[in-house]
Amino acid sequence: MPNSSRFAADQPGGPARGGTPQILNIPGLNNSGPGHWQSRWEQLYPWFSRVDLGLWDTPDRQLWVQRIDQTVRAARQPVILVGHSLGCIAIGWWAALAGIAARDSVAGALLVAPADADSALAGPPLRQFAPVPAGPLPFPSILVASRNDPHASFERSARFARSWGSHLVDAGHAGHINADSGLGDWPLGISLIDRLGDSASLRADAERSLADAARFHSRTADPQPEARPW
Repeated sequence: MPNSSRFAADQPGGPARGGTPQILNIPGLNNSGPGHWQSRWEQLYPWFSRVDLGLWDTPDRQLWVQRIDQTVRAARQPVILVGHSLGCIAIGWWAALAGIAARDSVAGALLVAPADADSALAGPPLRQFAPVPAGPLPFPSILVASRNDPHASFERSARFARSWGSHLVDAGHAGHINADSGLGDWPLGISLIDRLGDSASLRADAERSLADAARFHSRTADPQPEARPW
């Protein structure tokens, strides 16, 4: 059973009661099926919902970013974004384009198995989202990476974490951290959301991570994402 103590006091009223953040799931290519931990969380907890990105099989970066923006703006309180695979890259693009406004709207983000859209092995749907945004995210974030993810090497995932200012969690050999990984309700993910929900204890970690990201960018010359109108 996942550790849901952080949110238990708010049942059944949902996220707007008692200040609990609303959790927005942002799946990747082809959406998340019924066995995926994102879908299972939505069944277990009423304050989890999914952003309908549209065009799941043939994703469009502009549309996905627009859908994220619309959903975040419509929320009645700050949200926690939970991205998987290509959904993580979409979050990165939204944050890059939303800028400072994202800081007030998002309490934090859990980024799980981000797909490497820059890889030479990436298919056309993923390449739609290249280049992967390189700037620090304006909100606290945790990135969970697998040692044998077919869509991104652990080294690339670690580089994303440094670039975005995210705290990196090593999930071991967990594949793409999806339904095929056999994670069930994935208690580790819930515990990481608990941590993101506790903004007071995470603030110091976030500031250190963002400082590390600033130092990282001072030593590299990765291109910044081009800010284009949606």
